[in-house]
Amino acid sequence: MGLATPAFAWPDKSVNVIVPFPAGGATDTIARAVSNHLGTQFKQTFVVENKAGATGSIGAAQVARAPADGYTLLVSSLAPFVVAPHLMKGLPYDPLKDFSYLTIAVQTPNVLVVNPHLAPKVNNLQDVVAMLKARPGQVSFATSGAGSSDHLTAELFWQKSGTKGLHVPYKGGAPAITDLLGGQVDMSFQNVNSVFQHIKAGKLKAIAVTGTRRSPVLPDVPTTAEAGIQGVEVYSWQGIAAPKNLPADVKAQLHGGLMKALRDPALTKQFTDVGLEVVANSPEEFTQFQAKEYARWKQVIETGGITAN
Repeated sequence: MGLATPAFAWPDKSVNVIVPFPAGGATDTIARAVSNHLGTQFKQTFVVENKAGATGSIGAAQVARAPADGYTLLVSSLAPFVVAPHLMKGLPYDPLKDFSYLTIAVQTPNVLVVNPHLAPKVNNLQDVVAMLKARPGQVSFATSGAGSSDHLTAELFWQKSGTKGLHVPYKGGAPAITDLLGGQVDMSFQNVNSVFQHIKAGKLKAIAVTGTRRSPVLPDVPTTAEAGIQGVEVYSWQGIAAPKNLPADVKAQLHGGLMKALRDPALTKQFTDVGLEVVANSPEEFTQFQAKEYARWKQVIETGGITAN
């Protein structure tokens, strides 16, 4: 796309990229890869800063309050954009009003996996539903925390299948996966990129993915719709935003730079090799998608009576 001619030289100093989660996770990895590419393009330093806490809302609030000059960006999963507002009272920002949405960088479906001890008894999604109906509220689902993508996916699955499992929240995806591998919990909806190596190694059994189509890295695993449960299409996504009222010329430059980065073959391969799908959409498409996701998760959270505790 053609870049607008800026009214001033942007960027003429370093740009802060806020990641509202700890270093080392998927969001952090994506932010650093994109920031390195932007730094090379614009010949400025894009400094990634981790501001974790409160389901991502601490870092998001910092960006919402920052000047709209293109020197503060937010790279985040869906949590602060579409989940935290429905779980937390007194949120210090309004995700529908306080951001300039730039692009969804990547997305990945979740995959329902069962632990090695359970695997011989569970061959498909109907087996899972039968188990849940035989033992309502007793089959344990590990999640990376209350209100996380994997928790909300489990809640949505229970609502759509007329079942109920036992929610077991952890402080992050890594300990949840560790206990799943060890057989301490029965099953979990995890991001494909977090568990597909364990699936390929035969340590976890994949039952279904929550995408609208099969995952390229798990081509033999059916979607939830193919497996017989409709309405559980869920993607965990990572978006890039700035404070509201970002000047149009800066927004055009930033978006152009992001498209160049995300469509770079080396970066695309880095993401797709681990099960992430590059989206790289327009600010308008991201804004519309955010509003749709905001309404959708509001309904799931209210129906499930979910709290942040």
